[in-house]
Amino acid sequence: MTLLSTDRRSFVLGLAGAAASAGLTLPRMAQAATPARISEAIHLGLYMPLYVAINRGLFDKHGMTPDLKTAGGIAQPVPALLSGAADFAVTGTGMSINATVEGAEMVNIAKIAGMISVWVVAKKGTTFAGPQDFAGKTIATLKFPSNTYTTPYYAMKEAGLDPESDVNWMPLPFGAQLQAVADGRADYATVFEWDASIGATQFDLDVVYSLGEALGPAVFSSTFVTRDFLETSPEAVQAYCNAIAEAERMLHEDEQIFVDVAGEEFPTVDPAVIAAARPRFFGDVPLVPRNPIITEQEWATLVAHESGAGTLRANLPYAQMVDSSFAENAAKEFGLS
Repeated sequence: MTLLSTDRRSFVLGLAGAAASAGLTLPRMAQAATPARISEAIHLGLYMPLYVAINRGLFDKHGMTPDLKTAGGIAQPVPALLSGAADFAVTGTGMSINATVEGAEMVNIAKIAGMISVWVVAKKGTTFAGPQDFAGKTIATLKFPSNTYTTPYYAMKEAGLDPESDVNWMPLPFGAQLQAVADGRADYATVFEWDASIGATQFDLDVVYSLGEALGPAVFSSTFVTRDFLETSPEAVQAYCNAIAEAERMLHEDEQIFVDVAGEEFPTVDPAVIAAARPRFFGDVPLVPRNPIITEQEWATLVAHESGAGTLRANLPYAQMVDSSFAENAAKEFGLS
């Protein structure tokens, strides 16, 4: 079964409607440094630097009082910014591009997730050398535009496969992918964390491959702001980047902080799952960034991925979409490379 290209068009056009309904040209007054009004897409483990900054008092240390609200969808932090309900968006980086195409002028200021966080899960004993091994198999995913679908789709194209005809897609509701592999309906599931570690600890499955590590460093999730806020509240932007930089340093200096804060933020997740997930957040291509700086290469990798998956309205350049000066200042202050 394949997913129709109209799904991609309707998704992208839907983002345009959300941005338009929020009012793209509303004037914004300069915001005070406190509170730091943050809109996150969904409450996800890959936003761990944000949660450490909040839970360990780093925003307060840098003169900000964090006010975090969960928007409920990957595109929803954009209207939160445009309506004035939030100042900082934490979501998929591609959302900043689509909003800017519609005239919103978003600027990415800090890297939150440094790898496209999708893993391949299979029954024990399964060998998987790379995306070419998807050929002829059934893959359990979430529905488009989830990265559990778009990332293997893109990886297969890069490997020379036709993802529309060479594999059988099994898009399922949230939480159903692991069972599909366990009971033999699917050969592989492509999943995020915590699902990868739930598969390993509760379904007797193996995590056989990291699609994100194979694709290389990418600014998978970021914090972005409106250009107006950037220009009128640079002190707030710098304080925010300082808090995120310090959180990322703490996480790499002591990975137990990851375990502790994850337990606080996700109390319903089995501690064994969090412990199993921890190494995957600090791998060769770390999901938890070593610093908040967004590099041109990380931008290029993300844009190539999102374009290939059909979720971008246009390819906008790094120079237009990223201001790395605040993250660079923060990295220098905290001795991050």
